[in-house]
Amino acid sequence: MRTNDELVQAEERPTEPVRPRMTRTRLGIFVATSVVYLAIVVGVLTTSWPVRFDWQVMLFRPYKQWPEIHTFLDYFVVLGQRGPTAVAVAAWLGWRTYKLGTLRPLLVLGTSLLLLNATVGAAKIGMGRLGPHYATSIGSNEMFAGGDIFPSGHTANAVVTWGVLAYLATTPRTRRVASVIAALLALGVGMTTVYLGTHWMSDVTLGWTAGLLVLLALPWFEAPMARAEVWLLALWRRVRERGALVPVPVAPVPVADASGPPGVRGSGLRGSGRRLPAGAGCAATTRPGPPGRAPGGGPGPSR
Repeated sequence: MRTNDELVQAEERPTEPVRPRMTRTRLGIFVATSVVYLAIVVGVLTTSWPVRFDWQVMLFRPYKQWPEIHTFLDYFVVLGQRGPTAVAVAAWLGWRTYKLGTLRPLLVLGTSLLLLNATVGAAKIGMGRLGPHYATSIGSNEMFAGGDIFPSGHTANAVVTWGVLAYLATTPRTRRVASVIAALLALGVGMTTVYLGTHWMSDVTLGWTAGLLVLLALPWFEAPMARAEVWLLALWRRVRERGALVPVPVAPVPVADASGPPGVRGSGLRGSGRRLPAGAGCAATTRPGPPGRAPGGGPGPSR
């Protein structure tokens, strides 16, 4: 039996990155969330109770009820903007990629943002809802009027961007803590947009749902991401090897001719195409004769 300390240490010990699968439980949550998504869209399209609640909140004007927190929430809502949050999370996951030696963290972030832009962007453009500040008629759902706020992009982005950190957590405790923090951030960003009057309450509800659907769908893309990682790493190795095999021009190094006369060894004339003059190597080895005699044995020069 393990002691409590051993269980705690085992829980806190980082594990090998495990690629989640689309389990039956996760699939059930995905289907239930999809039903909620469709119910919100139908409720807004039919101008039923979600639209009536939207107008009640809008006419209440929260930013006028609590003006003292307006400045703080203007900065806080940046935690839902795609650019700043994507850069911050990408920097952290880039460091994790380097430490773990795997491209999976960055691939998961890129895939989730691609899914988010495709699904939420298409819904925004397709339904064209106007925001509270541009509403034309009290009680109207303001659909198909050229707007782009339904669902809330800030809210969906907060769910996905911060939720990815929980999705990639390597220990159960870290995953639980990151999930709670991501949920609180997404809740706060969504309610902040309602406070500021930039979104209807139904926009935010649909944004939460849309972001959750993206996170729940990620296991379906784990196999393609694994193949993409193998391909990218192989491509990187080929690029590095090709760069290492590029021939570098080197100046020819003169080689000494060890078989030549002693006077010209090491002179670098081997293979140079130059010919030595006749007797050039013999003069250095001829010993001088006795005084008064020429080198050839004849009488020396007269003095």
